[in-house]
Amino acid sequence: MAETSIEWTDATWNPVAGCTIMSAGCTNCYAMRMAARLEAMGVEKYQGLTRKSGGRAKWTGALYLDNKALAIPESWAKPRNIFVNSMSDLFHPDVPADFIRKVWDAMSRTRRHTFQILTKRPDRMADVLRDGFDILPNVWLGASVEDGRVLHRLDELRTVPAVVRFVSFEPLIGSVAGGKLDGIHWAIVGGESGPKARPMNPAWIDEIFDMCTDANAAFFFKQWGGKNKKATGRTYRQQTWDQMPRLSM
Repeated sequence: MAETSIEWTDATWNPVAGCTIMSAGCTNCYAMRMAARLEAMGVEKYQGLTRKSGGRAKWTGALYLDNKALAIPESWAKPRNIFVNSMSDLFHPDVPADFIRKVWDAMSRTRRHTFQILTKRPDRMADVLRDGFDILPNVWLGASVEDGRVLHRLDELRTVPAVVRFVSFEPLIGSVAGGKLDGIHWAIVGGESGPKARPMNPAWIDEIFDMCTDANAAFFFKQWGGKNKKATGRTYRQQTWDQMPRLSM
């Protein structure tokens, strides 16, 4: 687990490392670049998880299940918001259900923390969690949606049993008009950042803002992104939007 600069959470926890490119939102994934850097530094957990292609690091599809990391949340006495698997996807098809259950048990034992899990595979998330997994009050479940081609993930997310469901529209690389946030409590919006960042149209943000208003969902604007995300900032409609889900929902 590590402190993080991600605006909507306090720390990251990675019981799994490695992933597979799945859709357009994965093209410039920061985790691929970070995994390659950690491999070059000799960190065992990240060996063989990426390869160089076209001058860039890309996932090989290999995964590392880190059993030692399962105990880390218990070492944090102060309550935290914790982003689970910033360097992977807990619901990747090659992560066994029995390992997901170990992660679930670790979160259940540390209910002082709030765990935030994002996946690009909410269909598998729903399938796995129907098989005897408790709905934990300290676990929020979300899906990443980068453009209109993957709006089906919102429908799949709605079938997931959770106290809080959320969606990350990051990197937002296209319109999501036609999407609805009914049954979803929180939306995070962010433009892509990094050397090959794709631009974000302000009209796409307006669409999501209106969806949140219609569904009474919390709206969190993370960043405009670009090559220098600090320069572009995170102000939208002349203010900073740091809304969090209302747990009474």
